[in-house]
Amino acid sequence: MNREEVFTKLNEVFQDVFDDETICLTDESKASDIQDWDSLEFVNIIVAVMQTFNIKFSIEDLRKLKNIGQMVDLILQRLSHD
Repeated sequence: MNREEVFTKLNEVFQDVFDDETICLTDESKASDIQDWDSLEFVNIIVAVMQTFNIKFSIEDLRKLKNIGQMVDLILQRLSHD
């Protein structure tokens, strides 16, 4: 899976979790860019991402995330290790 394919799936996850088809993620997207993104929605996003990509994240991994680009990098890293 390449970066573009990960972004496509990730956009679908975010659109589903937030029930907002207008969401279009970029590398620089962060929580403050998306209305209603709070700690509960973060948990919902992480669970949905792990299920969608069939991967797992550690708490340490999640603490390091500053934007969507870093999340995509982490997903690609996890996919390459499986």
